[in-house]
Amino acid sequence: MKKVSIYTDGACSGNPGPGGWAAILIYNDVEKELSGGERQTTNNRMELSGVIAALQALKEPCMVDLWSDSRYVIDALEKGWAEGWRKKGWMRNKKEPAMNPDLWETLLNLTRQHEMHYHWVKGHAENPYNNRCDAMAVAERDRYAAE
Repeated sequence: MKKVSIYTDGACSGNPGPGGWAAILIYNDVEKELSGGERQTTNNRMELSGVIAALQALKEPCMVDLWSDSRYVIDALEKGWAEGWRKKGWMRNKKEPAMNPDLWETLLNLTRQHEMHYHWVKGHAENPYNNRCDAMAVAERDRYAAE
C-alpha cells in the first residue's frame, strides 16, 4: 500500500459566508495541491470539503496520514462520532441533528477505502504544510468573496 500524507484546511468569512478549502497530498517527493470554495458556506463544510477532495484524488487504497487543524474533523473521525451520528440517523443525540450529513456520508464512505491515521495539528503555528493549506484556503475564500 502506498503511504500518503494529506494536509487540509478550510476558511470562511462569516459563518455562513464565502469560504475556501485546500489540501496538499504528499507521496514520496511528489506534492499535489488542490483547492476550491463556495460563495455561501460554513467553515466546517469547508474543512470537510478539503478532506473529501483529497481522498477522492487517490486512485487506489492507500495508507493515509490525515493532518488537519479542525478538531471537528479529526475528533469526529478518530473518536467514531461521525459513525455514531450515521447509525442514529444523523442525530447527535435525541434532540440535536448532526450538521453536514451529506458531507459526512461521503467522507465516511471514502475513509473506508483507505487505512486512515488521524493527526490534529495546531493551526497558524509551526507546521509549513498546514500554513500553506491555510493560505490556499484563504485565497479561495477571498476569490469567492470578490464575486
